[in-house]
Order: sequence, then C-alpha cells, then structure tokens
Amino acid sequence: MKILLPALLLVASSTSAANTLYKCTDESGVVLYTNQKTAKKTCIILSQQAPAAAPGNNAAKARPAATPTPGDFPRVSGSEQKARDSDRHAILDKELANELQNVEKAKKALFDAGNQSADKLQPLRDTVALHERNVGSLKKEIGNLR
Repeated sequence: MKILLPALLLVASSTSAANTLYKCTDESGVVLYTNQKTAKKTCIILSQQAPAAAPGNNAAKARPAATPTPGDFPRVSGSEQKARDSDRHAILDKELANELQNVEKAKKALFDAGNQSADKLQPLRDTVALHERNVGSLKKEIGNLR
C-alpha cells in the first residue's frame, strides 16, 4: 500500500485532465486513491490543482516586457569587448590545459595504486571522474564563446 500511494500520486498529478485526487473507501473498508469520484464509495479530496493553461494559450508563453537599458548604464566599446572575450578565452584555455594535466596525474595515481582494495581505489577513481567532468565543462564553456 505504501508503494501504491506515491505511484498513484505521481500519475494523478502528471495528467492534465486529472486535477483532483480523491481518497475513496468502499463498504468493505478498502481504500482507493483516484482522480475519479465514484458514487458507491465514500470519497474525500486530498489535493486539487488548478487546470493547466492550454498549449495554444499565449498567456502561458508571454514574456515580461523588456526593460529599457538606463541611459547612465556603463557601455563597453566593441574593441574592448573583443579584448575581454579574448582574455576570457585565454584563461579558459589555460584552465583546460591544467585540468587535462590533472586528469593524467589522477589516472597515473590510480594506475600506480595497482590492485589495492576497492576502498582505497575509490577516492582515486572519484578524483579522475572529477577532473574529467571539469574538462567537459571547460570544453563546453569554450564552445559557448563567441
């Protein structure tokens, strides 16, 4: 019964037509969680949701009006922005090179550990995975540059 309730709650909350969840008990005391109230059972409302906006409704997709940039907002020239972008690219390239070195060091440490117990190898594996994730993140960030 404990497993059934979360599953029913998930199903009931995920369907757009089912906006109300009932706990119904029949004459023999059997409890049923449903989104359909039946006449032969005693039902109480557990939760009720407002209907979701229709897919074609533009109100759901409407963006707030853009706020104009204040006149005294600091501006950067195109050449200065290019220089900043170039600096950012250089910093990310340096960080990527460092992380690639860290991956190699961590892999070497894992290899050198040999056939030790899993408890001793797991921190080394975690370190390798961390540096590999960092490399992936840096490559993604570099790919997002203009």
